[in-house]
Amino acid sequence: MKVTIDQTKLVDVINWVSRSLSSRPIQTALLGIVLEADQNRIYLSSTDHETASKANTEAEVTTPGKVLVPGKLLSDIARSLPNKPVTIQLDGTRVLVNAGTAKFTLPILPINEYPNLPDMPEVLGSLDTETFNHAVSQVATAAGKDESLLSLTGIHVEVKGENITMAATDRYRLAVRELTFNPARPNTEAVALIRSRTLLETTKALTNAKNINIALAPTTSNDRLAGFQTETKTTTTRLLDGTFPPYRHLIPQESLTTTVIEVAPFLEAVRRVALVTDKTIPLKLTFAGNTVTLEAGGGDEAQANEVFEIQKTGEDLSIAFNPNYLLDGLHAISAPYAQISFNTAGKAAILMGKKEANSTAIENFRYLLMPTKFAY
Repeated sequence: MKVTIDQTKLVDVINWVSRSLSSRPIQTALLGIVLEADQNRIYLSSTDHETASKANTEAEVTTPGKVLVPGKLLSDIARSLPNKPVTIQLDGTRVLVNAGTAKFTLPILPINEYPNLPDMPEVLGSLDTETFNHAVSQVATAAGKDESLLSLTGIHVEVKGENITMAATDRYRLAVRELTFNPARPNTEAVALIRSRTLLETTKALTNAKNINIALAPTTSNDRLAGFQTETKTTTTRLLDGTFPPYRHLIPQESLTTTVIEVAPFLEAVRRVALVTDKTIPLKLTFAGNTVTLEAGGGDEAQANEVFEIQKTGEDLSIAFNPNYLLDGLHAISAPYAQISFNTAGKAAILMGKKEANSTAIENFRYLLMPTKFAY
């Protein structure tokens, strides 16, 4: 095998497949990236048995061939090379990588031990990549990180017709995002639970594609896979076991108190007052008239409070939140103004974004935040 490729294109495809390299492989071959050159394209692939990634790009192929090389080493080398054409050549039991005056020799791994990668599941439809990336980042904010509660580390994806609903929760907050896409066929329906970290890493790596295809294996399939595909890149990942908890009934349909807050200065106020806590001690918010008073600390410990102007309709109330979770929600709504609604002081708050203080709330994303006890 001998192939010449632009250095930036090489880095791009290596970055994509490197996400699926195994950090603790059960076999040596899983440390590698497969390189296959044929018909003026180079194809790369990798897997850790949970996810599998493939990418291809144009290249000048002198001699077709296929080889397995250490993935992390290849990635480090590719990023360090000068921005010049890169030649990759199989030479017996070694792979030579040259760019300008830089020359590297890599060992090869046993390609006969490399597993067959799963096929892409059935494509359900497509949507704008930027929209999908933003939606995933919003929902992933609330996903759990406790691996002992595996189903809560995932994002629940429900497809029904032209609508996709994604939800995630760690039991202390819940994020729900609704969006539309272009279904491959009418009356499409599917449900999947996808690891949040995998979905987030996949979308972050999709920087150049205009559209993304979403694929899910049928519930009757033994593979239980989700897939994401652009023109030159694909990723498949195994679905999480377990059941995502019912959540729709948790979202209040009515509110006794509704407030509108300018996000940027309110974020700064929350950060200032939370300085006297360890970021897990509750932050108390007292809504009265057209102000909210932020309080933290107490007793013999450090204390802080700040009064912030708001718009409010409905009853006065006091409530406390984990300051980190509140900050996460304010960032996730991605809007200049936040509408925070309460049905009672002891129940969850619902955060939604607003473009203007007096405009309609953006209802396609809701961040539900459970209150905590304020003990000072």
